[in-house]
Amino acid sequence: MAAEREKTTSADPGGPAGRTARRAMAGRLSWGLADQAVCSMNNFAVGIYVARSLGLTAFGVFSLAWVTYGVVLSVSRGLATDPLVVRFSGVPTASWRAAAGRSSGTALGVGFAVGAVCLVVGLSLGGRVGSAFACLGVVLPGLLLQDAWRFAFFAAGTGRKAFVNDVLGCVALVPAMVVAARVGSVGAFVLAWGAAAAVAAGYGCLQSGIRPRLTGARAWIREQRDLGYRYLVENVGVSGASQLRAYGLGAIVGVSAVGVVRGAELLLGPFLAVLMGLSLVTVAEAARVLRQAPHRLRVFCLLLGGGQAVAALLWGAALLLVPDRAGELVLGNVWQAASELIVPAALGVAGAGLGSGAAAGLRALAAARRSLRCQLFASACYVGGGLGGAAVGGTVGSAWGVAAATACGSAVWWLQLRSALHEHHRNSIPEVRTS
Repeated sequence: MAAEREKTTSADPGGPAGRTARRAMAGRLSWGLADQAVCSMNNFAVGIYVARSLGLTAFGVFSLAWVTYGVVLSVSRGLATDPLVVRFSGVPTASWRAAAGRSSGTALGVGFAVGAVCLVVGLSLGGRVGSAFACLGVVLPGLLLQDAWRFAFFAAGTGRKAFVNDVLGCVALVPAMVVAARVGSVGAFVLAWGAAAAVAAGYGCLQSGIRPRLTGARAWIREQRDLGYRYLVENVGVSGASQLRAYGLGAIVGVSAVGVVRGAELLLGPFLAVLMGLSLVTVAEAARVLRQAPHRLRVFCLLLGGGQAVAALLWGAALLLVPDRAGELVLGNVWQAASELIVPAALGVAGAGLGSGAAAGLRALAAARRSLRCQLFASACYVGGGLGGAAVGGTVGSAWGVAAATACGSAVWWLQLRSALHEHHRNSIPEVRTS
């Protein structure tokens, strides 16, 4: 009876154990938000500095390098850190350390391999675009390793270390940006951004006491291939769609249009900080909810996605009240064109936020096949809407096309989560054998 009472109390969400669990979750989410706030401030500062220092066309070139980095980052996360978060969140320290060493080694290996390709392509292209891509190839290993430590620390429940890591990267960025401004080229800004990331990546090795194991990358990919390959395709679908839209928009409307879209993204930066900060920990938290109280996973995902969608709409409404003088102070001559995209961009982010709640649930359920189907559909809609809208209505039309695409994609995410939860419920009920 005593054991039964104790079990009931610990399962009771209103009991002491339930309150402790909620406080622990709130703490982990807070560190995720704080860390992403730092990273988004870093990215915002880089974007604003480049936009104001180099002008619209050069900012468009920098944005092409930025979205290319996003694709490579997606490859790294799919192969290295996404399986780590799903399978090694809340595990014993020894298991986490072994996994983190191989996972970070995989991220570093991706950085060296793709960085070499970018360097060769950039040197072949020449000009401002070629210089930006060549410099990106040099800094990719440090950028990917910094990101790998972030996810490794959050998987271990030590988000404070990720926060300290990225604060150091922000501090290192200040003198690097000053030097880049004196040089006055896109390549110099790419190198400055990457150099600051390399400082943070090195400190991550010191904090964890783990050396990235490049030699363990092949074994890690082989062991995690059931999740890793599907997450790789899924992640590349996201960032690849963004890159295709950027390249297509540049071809249809002009390179300056890429800078306008990036400017609108910068205006949404503070909210995107919240969205991405939560994404650092939501999969790990959803996995914990699934282990401890699987019947609460649907509500967790609904609150997560709905809250993000509402917050995006509120932030977009606030941006509409910003006077032109203040906007020009921040973005310079990028403001006028970027401000026309506020409404469709905010709607697009709201749709993405709503879908991210369902995506976290599918990741926690390890339903990689379902999430892959969702992401491929959403990415196809994103490219089709973005480029179709650009052909019809230019940059503004592209933004509205993306907003419609994210709404369609969000609906598919939630339909797949519902099916996955029903399947999980059926599989968790033991069969009743009749004699």
